[in-house]
Amino acid sequence: MTNRIDYASASPDGYKAFGGVYVTVQKSGLPHELIDLVYLRVSQLNGCAYCIDMHSRDLIKLGVSVEKLVLVPVWRDAGAVFSTRERIALAWAETVTKVAETGVPDADYQATAAEFNDKELADLTYAIGLMNAFNRFGVTFRSIPAAANKA
Repeated sequence: MTNRIDYASASPDGYKAFGGVYVTVQKSGLPHELIDLVYLRVSQLNGCAYCIDMHSRDLIKLGVSVEKLVLVPVWRDAGAVFSTRERIALAWAETVTKVAETGVPDADYQATAAEFNDKELADLTYAIGLMNAFNRFGVTFRSIPAAANKA
């Protein structure tokens, strides 16, 4: 795979604007592990190798076990590996990422709103939207994962 363009260098103002949303999410009060689990799951759904690599590494740096990391794609079947809050966030990430298929059903919204207050729900949804956007850049411009640079 060859990187098509370095979109951050090609349009630094656009990249900086997305970076502002990233900083807002990081300062939102949501746990970084939860945010990175959501980023990873969204990236898996979108097939963004660069982001899957990056967020897996970020989770490992946060101390998340490899056992938990490898179960993210099948979190529904992982039992108590994921907390209730993590499971709800991952479900929300999936339904919002697949919006064209799901239409984001009321039941999904209600389940998430029962666990997260309005600010947390908005911030979680910003995180999901941001990662969906970054995945589109990563896939479109063939961003190369760090692991591929070491191979």
